Amino acid sequence: MTIVNFTPWSALLGGMLIGGGALLLLIVGGRIAGISGILAGIGSQPDKGWRIAFVIGLVAVPFMLFSTRLSEAPSLAGIPVFRLALAGLLVGIGTRLGNGCTSGHGICGMGRLSPRSMVATLVFIAAGIATVTLLGLGG
Repeated sequence: MTIVNFTPWSALLGGMLIGGGALLLLIVGGRIAGISGILAGIGSQPDKGWRIAFVIGLVAVPFMLFSTRLSEAPSLAGIPVFRLALAGLLVGIGTRLGNGCTSGHGICGMGRLSPRSMVATLVFIAAGIATVTLLGLGG
């Protein structure tokens, strides 16, 4: 997988949209935009409606962007399915071990200046660098 058409402006806009969405969810709903917590709550919390709508939006919007050609979908061609499944499994395990995911800790927790989230985010980054280095995926 490669980064397609990276520009600093698109990165800035994307970051502002993600941060704005997380801030809106916090201000309007009083909720943290931690994806792992939102997904876990679908099966165990009584307030499933907003969680389901949030997840549907996460899946639907990229498909809409790719279908209108406003954005280019990343290519996963040539990556074996077992490798993708293993990557997903390891991310899930890491999410459980870290008591949250990159969106919960890296976006919301860092924005709230949470020391726990700062440490978790540094560990996520270090693990990502180590993985890319060990697997020789640095390009």
